[in-house]
Amino acid sequence: MKIYTKTGDKGTTALFGGTRVKKYNLRIDSYGTVDELNSYIGLIKDQKISEEIKVSLLKIQNELFTLGAMLATPPEKETLKNGKERLNIPKVEVNSIQFLENEIDKMDSELPQMTHFILPGGHQAVSFCHIARCVCRRAERLSVELNDEENINDDILKYLNRLSDYLFVLARKLSKDLSVAEIKWIPTKN
Repeated sequence: MKIYTKTGDKGTTALFGGTRVKKYNLRIDSYGTVDELNSYIGLIKDQKISEEIKVSLLKIQNELFTLGAMLATPPEKETLKNGKERLNIPKVEVNSIQFLENEIDKMDSELPQMTHFILPGGHQAVSFCHIARCVCRRAERLSVELNDEENINDDILKYLNRLSDYLFVLARKLSKDLSVAEIKWIPTKN
């Protein structure tokens, strides 16, 4: 199988099920941003962090690949003519969201209470978490917009919302684990 197909040379690409759309299509932008997010999570996973966190991040990367496939499937192509699901993979669903919530609660129980907003930075691994969080929020915004145009699975929106929370708490947890002081945002008048 060749990596290049030349089918996208004129600015179109195929969704799951064969429908061709422009590469700037909102559905493409949504799952493309999820793919970008997945790459940043891989970058976090490559840092000197605990194996337990790396295992969680790998699970999240797999979920994001699934979520991308869900976004790449237009509603009219979700089922075959015989009624079977076209996308025959486990979906991102309630259990996926619950996993993130459990991980957030576990990390949060080890952290000091937040008294201020926190500025990104302090350590490269922490900064990568904040970048991933921002990309996750962008993926969420695009998916919300897509949902306004054509319904997508509600669990996609919930998962992305919860994942951005997870990435914020992970940044705080890594600050603690790496003995880095959190940078508090303290507004000052000029």
